[in-house]
Amino acid sequence: MTSIQDVEQVADDLESLVAELRSELKKGADFERLTQISDEISEHADNAAQTFSSVNETLMSRIGELSGKGRSSGKSASSSGSQAKT
Repeated sequence: MTSIQDVEQVADDLESLVAELRSELKKGADFERLTQISDEISEHADNAAQTFSSVNETLMSRIGELSGKGRSSGKSASSSGSQAKT
């Protein structure tokens, strides 16, 4: 499973690529190199989005599991309480 540390690494890579992009812009307009850097930035941003999506799905799944268990155990307690009264 991906982690927040993975996203941190992607963010570090993005920072580096943005710095490189700025440097290239200051040097002059090498559009081929600017295109390469922009493509790399796009790939890293996609990776970050996928990682966030994966982490979110995992968390939501876990919350659903915990919510389901809480409800079912709550129902069991209330139904066994009802049975004791009858």
